[in-house]
Amino acid sequence: MANQPLVFDYQAAKGKPENIRHPQGYCPFCDVDHLTNILAQDQDRIWLVNKFRTLEDTLQTVVIESSDHLGGPSTYSVEQNREVFAFAFKCWHQMIISNKYQSTIMYKNYGPLSGGSLRHPHFQIVGLNDYDVYENVDINNFTGVEVIDDDHCEITLSTRPIIGFVEINIAIDGVGHINDLADAVRVIVKYLLNDYMGGRLSSYNLFFYEMADKFYCKVVPRYATSPYFVGYKIAQVQNDARLEKIVADIRERL
Repeated sequence: MANQPLVFDYQAAKGKPENIRHPQGYCPFCDVDHLTNILAQDQDRIWLVNKFRTLEDTLQTVVIESSDHLGGPSTYSVEQNREVFAFAFKCWHQMIISNKYQSTIMYKNYGPLSGGSLRHPHFQIVGLNDYDVYENVDINNFTGVEVIDDDHCEITLSTRPIIGFVEINIAIDGVGHINDLADAVRVIVKYLLNDYMGGRLSSYNLFFYEMADKFYCKVVPRYATSPYFVGYKIAQVQNDARLEKIVADIRERL
């Protein structure tokens, strides 16, 4: 059944560290010597089982992107950002091909409105035992106003977003084009944090999907969630003029 809830385990969340709103708080991802249940490592990139597994009937894992506590796609070099994305995709693919889960999702939180609790840059990869997340999304959620469309990479602004107001979709034809996706995310995230809304945006999410023979990344600027969505599941989208302005801004930077 679409849109069924996941069950949150309150007891498992007790003691979970937080250092987004309290920057001086303990960071477990900086304390590498005490990390446990490590699944893979490549230089300072580490994939491990999440110590605070708060969702029932799932396997929650984390990809630590780098040893830089304040790092992220907007500050990495092009090469480092590509290496981070390649490692994360490799881990995600390993969980997918294990065939242990009905769905395997990957996403990234950044900032106080993103739903995250730790500033240290990381992805989350979660195997869902009995949940098909693709019942909740439609290919139409990844189409809209074209930014670019070349042989390897397509970028659009959703005209039927999942939540709104602005959702930027990046599509690649396969894992051979992860560098194109990584480069596009780097440019778009830098634009969102530095120029979009005059640099006032503090938070975003990256969501990843494998569907329709493509890999997708949906870049979502985050604000306080609209009451139209919270109360009625009604998404909102910017008007055509604003979408075209955002398209022009992104094209200038690609």
